[in-house]
Amino acid sequence: MAETKKNLTDSIWDFFCSLKLAIILVLLIALTSIIGTILQQNAPAADYIREYGQANYELFKNLQFIDMYHSTWFIGLLALFSVNLICCSIKNFPRVWKFVKEPTLVAGSGIFKSSANRAEFSCKESKQQVAEKISDLLKKEFAKTTLTEKDDKLYLFTQKGIYSRFGAYITHISILIIMAGAVIGNVWGFKAYVNIVEGTSVDQVRSRNGTAPIDLGFTVRCDDFDVSYYPNSNRPKDYNSDLVILENGQEVMRKRIEVNDPLTYKGIKFYQSSYGPAGNAFFKVKATENATGKVMELRADQGKQVPLSSGYSFSVSNFTENDRNFGPAMQLHVSTPDKKRGAPFVVWQNHPQLDTKRGGVFSFTLLGYEQPQFTGLQVAKDPGVNIVWAGCFLIVFGSLTAFFFSHKRIWICLEEEGKKTKVQIAGNTHRNQPGFSLAFDELLQKIEATAKNESPKKEG
Repeated sequence: MAETKKNLTDSIWDFFCSLKLAIILVLLIALTSIIGTILQQNAPAADYIREYGQANYELFKNLQFIDMYHSTWFIGLLALFSVNLICCSIKNFPRVWKFVKEPTLVAGSGIFKSSANRAEFSCKESKQQVAEKISDLLKKEFAKTTLTEKDDKLYLFTQKGIYSRFGAYITHISILIIMAGAVIGNVWGFKAYVNIVEGTSVDQVRSRNGTAPIDLGFTVRCDDFDVSYYPNSNRPKDYNSDLVILENGQEVMRKRIEVNDPLTYKGIKFYQSSYGPAGNAFFKVKATENATGKVMELRADQGKQVPLSSGYSFSVSNFTENDRNFGPAMQLHVSTPDKKRGAPFVVWQNHPQLDTKRGGVFSFTLLGYEQPQFTGLQVAKDPGVNIVWAGCFLIVFGSLTAFFFSHKRIWICLEEEGKKTKVQIAGNTHRNQPGFSLAFDELLQKIEATAKNESPKKEG
């Protein structure tokens, strides 16, 4: 019974350590992320129904496709992948750690026979003298050596780049850190929006998934909103907002934001996203009674009757900021004393004399207008973003360490052979064997020349 439990445990352990499992999970995460990219996330239900239909919306909702990155199954995939990385690291790390803590200082005959990079030569000096010369050379050209004496032989061992073996584990840790940051951001962060009318303030924002309002913990006020247009068009060139942060009624921060230049306060970012009219415009209008020459300057709210002299009144029924490239224009009509409404006509701000040619009881001039605007802000809080950035830095560092550096080792055995010293050399690396072979051959020439008191041979 105990043996059965042990085998089952080993099977489970092997499953979580499996490279096949890692590949399958990476593919699944990549494929499902494509769904999250193609299908808009956390949009209003009406948007999905309009584009995909009611049946498909219900399917997406049941499969958690419309909020995929918070879905149980996607978080489960990330959790399983994290367990897989941890188990793989735990399984392989002791072997790597042994390379670091317990290097093979004395090379057996198998290393000198089986190594792809090996050489053998003899020299006249004693093994102690040769060992001293080679040690000095390797310290200068490669790395510091360790000398070991065994069975009347001297063994030299040197290595460098040993920490490149930890590159894969740094990469594993960085992936776990990035996923942890993403989870923290999803659980404790939010993405929301808010519209603030000029001169007003808010202390709550609306989540993009339509849930309950989110309290900010402070107040945001919009003091002013500006928009500029390209010449002779209604296309916005630039728009920005003057935002003020208030806490306990006291101003603590102020910034003029624009697209791609947000305001950040207490980890919450306010991005300039949109704008629009907030209610009806009001106008400064000059009305002239043509028969008497009487002039009146009036304020007119769109859609409301404004009294004139002799029982007449007028009302602004429509307005545009640029009418056929003629500039701002308002449409209005005049009502007679018996409340009879006249035909509508247009008055252009940039052409104040045109209305006198209409021949009405009154002629009108548009002196100016004000259109209240709201600024549309995207609001985002992501407490895991710094953790993700740290993970990104580590993954770059780990990848560079794992793929561009290698652990190089060299063993040398010195033994007396008659009146000469026999020198055996072997070297290997765990990555980039062709590159190491070239470096080994060059170093071997220097070692042999040093041991024999000769000048190194030069190629060509």
